[in-house]
Amino acid sequence: MEKKEKPIFEKRIFWDVDFAKLDYDAKANFVIERVFERGDVPDIRNCRRYYGDEKISEALLNAKFLPEMTMYLAAAVIDKPITEFRCYKLRQLNPELFPY
Repeated sequence: MEKKEKPIFEKRIFWDVDFAKLDYDAKANFVIERVFERGDVPDIRNCRRYYGDEKISEALLNAKFLPEMTMYLAAAVIDKPITEFRCYKLRQLNPELFPY
C-alpha cells in the first residue's frame, strides 16, 4: 500500500494539542472531527483526500459530540441524514445536557 502524504492543516485547528506530535493515523477520528469543527473548506478537502469518504463518514456518524453547525455541515458533505448521527441521537435523548 502506498503511503499517503500527510495533509497540511492550520495549527489553529489543533490549538490545544502538541501539533508536532499529532499522529494522523492513530488519532484519525479526533483529527476528522476537529477539522470539520474548526477547519475551513481547503482543510476539509485535504482531510477527505487523506482519509477517504468512507473513513470520514464512519468517524462523523459515530462522534459522541459535534456542535450543531458542524453536524449539519458533515451531513451535507457525507450526504447522510442528520438523524443517522450518533451525536444527534444523543442530543434527542438528553436535551438538558446541551444548553444553547
